Amino acid sequence: MAASTWQRSSYCAQGEACIHVAAHDNTINVMESGDPTGATLHTTPAAWAALIRTVKDTAHHD
Repeated sequence: MAASTWQRSSYCAQGEACIHVAAHDNTINVMESGDPTGATLHTTPAAWAALIRTVKDTAHHD
């Protein structure tokens, strides 16, 4: 996949199962490092930002 550098989540545990994210041509690409040949999720920057906001807001309510 021609994407910019994949970045590993800062919340990644010590294991190999981490979320990796890369931006490419106005698309956010997300994959799980435990299965690098598996599916890659493609979304818009706006949808990605909404997901991150929701996750952060939800984490503050626990």
